[in-house]
Amino acid sequence: MVPHLTTALTGPLLELEKRFLDHATEIERWMRVQWQDHLPPFYGSTDLRNSGFKLAPVDLNLFPGGFNNLNDAFMPLCVQAAQAAIERICPDARQLLLIPENHTRNQFYLQNVAKLVSVLQLTGLDVRLGSLLPEITAPTTLELANGSTLTLEPLERHGARLGLADFEPCAVLLNNDLSGGVPPILKGLDDQWLIPPLHAGWHVRRKSIHAAVYDRVARDFASVIGIDPWRINPEFGVCSQIDFHERTGEERLADEVDALLTRIREKYREYEVTETPFVVVKADAGTYGMGVMTVRDASEVRGLNRRQRNKMSVVKEGLEVHEVIIQEGVHTFETVDDAVAEPVVYMMDHYVVGGFYRVHTERARDENLNAPGMHFKPLAFETCCSLPDCRQGPDAAPNRFYAYGVVARLALLAASIEIEETMPAEAELAA
Repeated sequence: MVPHLTTALTGPLLELEKRFLDHATEIERWMRVQWQDHLPPFYGSTDLRNSGFKLAPVDLNLFPGGFNNLNDAFMPLCVQAAQAAIERICPDARQLLLIPENHTRNQFYLQNVAKLVSVLQLTGLDVRLGSLLPEITAPTTLELANGSTLTLEPLERHGARLGLADFEPCAVLLNNDLSGGVPPILKGLDDQWLIPPLHAGWHVRRKSIHAAVYDRVARDFASVIGIDPWRINPEFGVCSQIDFHERTGEERLADEVDALLTRIREKYREYEVTETPFVVVKADAGTYGMGVMTVRDASEVRGLNRRQRNKMSVVKEGLEVHEVIIQEGVHTFETVDDAVAEPVVYMMDHYVVGGFYRVHTERARDENLNAPGMHFKPLAFETCCSLPDCRQGPDAAPNRFYAYGVVARLALLAASIEIEETMPAEAELAA
């Protein structure tokens, strides 16, 4: 039932996984204490890369859009975790308004929304969909490829509350990352839970801020189980005031890339890693794998051709890129059906609820897999990835996925702290 993993069955990774297993009691105790101090996001997903000598998150999404890629066996876990999240936020909630992305033709995304709706309904909520699209002026039913339907309805604002024509929800759940900014209809809401908060959207959020918080979390966690935090933490740098079209900031970017590659080479020598180090330059805000390039030498970011500059200059919603994060690249040594793959772990509240492999047949193990041509392979296994079996070897399915779940939860914890620390002032919230 488990997609075949071709990661080497001997070597440093097994030692790292064994470290997680040997310290599972301390890990779960530490996690429990952390979640007493920090409110977990309602949901999230993280992309992991497993290089054999390093297991690290490379992206964290607070508006996950792939619930349709989860194996149906995960549905009970999703429902239980969603129930816990709702009880934590608004235990007497009856009605929930879900605001999706402005997609009406993306069948994969719409199937994600349908799966999310079904999970939330099973928690005892009446769930309806409110659309930010101006053309949705009346209830509009969309036919999905899998035979189901979704009905989008126009949002209505009543004072400081948001709802539909005949629907006053207790809470509003965003599955829209607000890359294009916050629509006026969402501003200044009062006496209503807005989940996640507005400042978690990409109009405010920065990957570099998340990386800095994750760095602190990884160091704290690493001290608990006695590992070098680098084993679970990609190093990073930031470069601002860039204009890819005008080629301004190019030399500064090359210097930052060179400095980071130098640090990575030093760690590779320390761990006797023979792979070629690389970094990933990507827009500091945004999603969908846009504005991303793999770099193995600083010279590669000098004199970019027109196609490369166009690729890096704009992201979702046509937003211009003027700030990038330079992130240590982590090779992926895993394959599914002989294609390069990386695990994506889904969480609700502070629980791991499932995951899938992102697979790309035309990409190498040191390239971004979140690109056109990718497909997904659900993770399916008999036991939950939060329940290790110490009687089996570290490479046994529940144990390998336990390691994934630990690192994914560290990224989610960093997101929780990030949201707390970037909370805008009250005056800004009312604006």
